[in-house]
Amino acid sequence: MAFLKTSAGSLTNESAKPIGIGIVGTGVIFDAYARGLGLDPRVEILRVADLDTLRAREAAARWGIPKSGTAEELLADGDISVVVNITPPAAHSSLTRAALNAGKHVYVEKPLALTREDAQGDIELATARGLKLGCAPDTYLGQAGQTARYAVDAGLIGEVFAASSFIISSRTETWHPNPAAFFAPGGGPALDLGPYHLAHLINLLGPVRGVLGASRTVRSRLPVSSAGRTADFIDVSIPTHTSAVLCFDSAIATAMYSFEIWDAELPHLEIYGTEGTLMLPKANRFDEPVRIIRRNEEVTVLEPVISRTTPEPAWPYRALGVLDLVESLSGGTHKTSADRAFHILDVLDTVSTLDEHEGYRPIFSTCSRPEPVSAAPRVSA
Repeated sequence: MAFLKTSAGSLTNESAKPIGIGIVGTGVIFDAYARGLGLDPRVEILRVADLDTLRAREAAARWGIPKSGTAEELLADGDISVVVNITPPAAHSSLTRAALNAGKHVYVEKPLALTREDAQGDIELATARGLKLGCAPDTYLGQAGQTARYAVDAGLIGEVFAASSFIISSRTETWHPNPAAFFAPGGGPALDLGPYHLAHLINLLGPVRGVLGASRTVRSRLPVSSAGRTADFIDVSIPTHTSAVLCFDSAIATAMYSFEIWDAELPHLEIYGTEGTLMLPKANRFDEPVRIIRRNEEVTVLEPVISRTTPEPAWPYRALGVLDLVESLSGGTHKTSADRAFHILDVLDTVSTLDEHEGYRPIFSTCSRPEPVSAAPRVSA
């Protein structure tokens, strides 16, 4: 099936020459991007680069990518139009700027940059160069996010007034061979986990106007138990548990993002309206069903508004945001734009630096509410 094909049509003319993609970074998420991008004939991964060129060569061989090497070689390749930046967070801004200065459009993993200042500089450079800058998360573009969007817009749960957003324990130290970046500036549960749900909430409710909250560092040193680990212990220099209230124009969301809670019976993401509740799946399972329960009715599954975005198995993969950027090159609306990513960074960085003695703090950045993917959605009431 055509990737991201909806009632609105295809991203590009499938007979056209594929858009050349270069990926910088071969960490844990690389295979998900390679798999997702490899499903669509309208783009082609031409190169992969990494500081460890041997690892880049192995990744290229694993996915049938023609070339590998250094980031400098990738940026000099005239056949590459879009650079996918999945380097560690500390390198996001420098690689993004190098790619923009090389005349490439850029899609970067979250966060957009380590600081608001760096992120703003990246946006200004992209604007000055007339280039597109996009950023993860993109999971709200999937079947679940778009079905929930229609349900909210169509008033299926009445007037939305609240939401719950809980993401607990990635257990990173048990599966990642080098988890230090998750527990250093640019990491932490708010900036690592929070963007997935905040992207959904912005899609459903619009931008955040202000926040209340508190964060704490539960442990300052962690044992690493993952296979192939590069260290037995890592130091923790950021908060590892965050609780917050996110204030939207017409709703408030209760949020908790934690690397410390290993087991709980909490919902993932729920939206509450005067006539009912929407229950979304885990953010990574973005093609799974959305459930709804309305007053005096049983829980039911909503009919999806767009077709599956990938054949089975649906997870893990990434690509929706990169393809959204590619679509925008032909005049489509850029849903995963940098202004949205900056707003997410602004909100979550603010939340993660609040302490329990502070009150309400306004958010001065804003962003547009992304357009829905489907032009003519249909949901069974």
